[in-house]
Amino acid sequence: MNGMLLGLLVPFLGTVAGSSLVFFVRRGINPTAQKAMLGFASGVMVAASVWSLLMPAMEFASDFGSATQVVPAAVGFLLGMAFLLLVDRLTPHLHLGATRPEGPRSRLSRTAMLMLAVTIHNLPEGMAVGVVLAGAADGSVGISAAAALAMSVGIAIQNVPEGAIVSMPMRAAGNSRLRSFLIGSLSGAVEPVGALAVVLLTSWLMPAMPYLLAFAAGAMLYVVVEELIPEASEGDHSNVGTVGFAIGFVLMMVLDVVLK
Repeated sequence: MNGMLLGLLVPFLGTVAGSSLVFFVRRGINPTAQKAMLGFASGVMVAASVWSLLMPAMEFASDFGSATQVVPAAVGFLLGMAFLLLVDRLTPHLHLGATRPEGPRSRLSRTAMLMLAVTIHNLPEGMAVGVVLAGAADGSVGISAAAALAMSVGIAIQNVPEGAIVSMPMRAAGNSRLRSFLIGSLSGAVEPVGALAVVLLTSWLMPAMPYLLAFAAGAMLYVVVEELIPEASEGDHSNVGTVGFAIGFVLMMVLDVVLK
């Protein structure tokens, strides 16, 4: 129970940590450190998508027969990708490195759009955490508690700059540090809510578990490919992000395979 509660809260704490930067820095996260963090989070999320989501989805559907057990994984994965693509089409495009407003007239509207984008992006990530935690708690899906917690940590790391891109423009627009911090933190509150909803509905969702696992994988990989990797590879010292990716990927792979 304590492990599940920790898994639910860790991603939100990443957003809180990012929002708290408004108390300590003026110009955002150091670019090199941000590349390392985004690379590491990307590696964790890619490995988690394969070993903690797609493979368990296919194993869960093994009763369907070898020829058809990949269908739920394929369908769920594509639906997860399509859902995040739709989110990106309907909301402002999220740039993790954009921590300052572009002009006086755009400050408030830009900040509001960034908060909306971060909040909506956080919902499927929270649901992904809930699916993995529910699978680990069930015990029949093949997901270890350590792997579920590691994925929560990976999502929390990539939430740090997301919290900062809401709180820091709020501060630049003339709001107090405390108000900026609170609003930035609230943008991540949807994650534990979405995760908890999935966990509570596990008994009803269990027949659809292979689809949900794969949906979570598609949603997470969309975020990785569309947002994290481009930001980690942009500009100078892109190799820092690559090294971070390798470390995160191997760490998540080892945790998931060894600790099952």
